[in-house]
Amino acid sequence: MANDSAANDTALIVIDVLEAFFEPGRPAYYPDSVNALDPIKSLLTRARDQERLVVHAVERHRPGLADFEHRKIPVHCEIGDDQSPYVAGFEPIDSPREVELPKRRYSAFYGTDLDLLLREQGVRSLVFAGVKTNVCVRATIQDAFAAGYEILLAREATNSNRPHLAEASLEDIDRYFGSVVSVEQAWERL
Repeated sequence: MANDSAANDTALIVIDVLEAFFEPGRPAYYPDSVNALDPIKSLLTRARDQERLVVHAVERHRPGLADFEHRKIPVHCEIGDDQSPYVAGFEPIDSPREVELPKRRYSAFYGTDLDLLLREQGVRSLVFAGVKTNVCVRATIQDAFAAGYEILLAREATNSNRPHLAEASLEDIDRYFGSVVSVEQAWERL
């Protein structure tokens, strides 16, 4: 049943808070990734406290099968490998308001039922957090904009191993797709 309450029309989309990006020694790891964890945790806690829908959009590639994404980047986050677990404390909780959304492309909208899920819950606004700003976060935000959602990206709750591309993406997101806001502003929205 759709939730028509305007007070609960905002969802939190958390992108790729997986060991692959946050654990030293993993192929996708970069040292600055950990700087986003506390802000992401703050937003996650707020969304849970306010009983908002939380979508954990996470890389889930199929082992042993061809995957077009791997033509551009190394094999990563295959189901069951040592890269795909969540960072401890960021796993979805056992609640109907918290959903894991496996994705095989940068955008969490491509080839998934994310849009259907959000519309059925009456969601019109999305707060985003996660990694990497210039890849999965930006791709998902661009598709969210194309689907007609209001977008807020919490600046401190995202980053990239390519800071110059992250900054360019933040500028583009703020100019063309939504609003780049502080964690406190995003927190208030939740």
